[in-house]
Amino acid sequence: MKSIYKLSTVLFLSILLASCSSDDDSTQLSGTGMVKIEFDNSVSGDDLILGSSYTNSQNETLTIERLNYIVGNFRLTDADGNIFTYPKDTGFFITSEETGKTEVVLYDVPAGKYTSITFGIGVDQEKYLLGAEGQGDLLTEAENNNMMWSWQAGYKFLNFEGTFTSATVTDDTNFKIHMGSHGSSLDNYKETTLSLGTDALVSDDMTPIIHIVANAGNILDGQHKISLTEQAVIMVSEEKSPLIATNTSNMFTVDHVHNGDGSSH
Repeated sequence: MKSIYKLSTVLFLSILLASCSSDDDSTQLSGTGMVKIEFDNSVSGDDLILGSSYTNSQNETLTIERLNYIVGNFRLTDADGNIFTYPKDTGFFITSEETGKTEVVLYDVPAGKYTSITFGIGVDQEKYLLGAEGQGDLLTEAENNNMMWSWQAGYKFLNFEGTFTSATVTDDTNFKIHMGSHGSSLDNYKETTLSLGTDALVSDDMTPIIHIVANAGNILDGQHKISLTEQAVIMVSEEKSPLIATNTSNMFTVDHVHNGDGSSH
């Protein structure tokens, strides 16, 4: 009888806990909410501090003075494979280590448990071909943050600058890596999809913070090795710009997801 009593008690508690858990989930994940995405810029595992130096695999020592890039076309995929696409008209953002604006906030995201995030690096042709009047605030922000050559030449998707030395370049020499698309013949817009590892829980009272690490060392030292000693200024290059675009799209990883009310990291 004692065994039956204990078993009944365990079953009752299990059902009660499952019911409470179900109620909690339904309460937490209702309505719409915000998703915050924090881009934590780094270099080869260390926090990026402008003015600091590091040495790449080609024995070039870089002192980074600027790291700006455009991200947009955000899509969140939930555990059931449903995809939420953030509106394109307000869906592009400039992150800048110079200004400290490295957080992106997505509003009115449907409640759910999101397992992955997709976003583009740069501005796609569809957005650009809306014309200057169709860019909204992005055009002004790009002009104010050194992320535009001219309207005709287009956006700089990446603005990476500083100085470097190497075995054969012994004096500090400026480097400039500006990458973007140049007409339909050189479309360097890329997208990346990242697994979140931990579900991002979104509801009217739950705001997840997704911490994404961007390894700036990957820009020149990723899948494709780009030598500054060989060419220190790269802006419009049919050969190297696509390689830098690929490197840049692969520099992002999810470090962790913080689920909470969004008031702290």
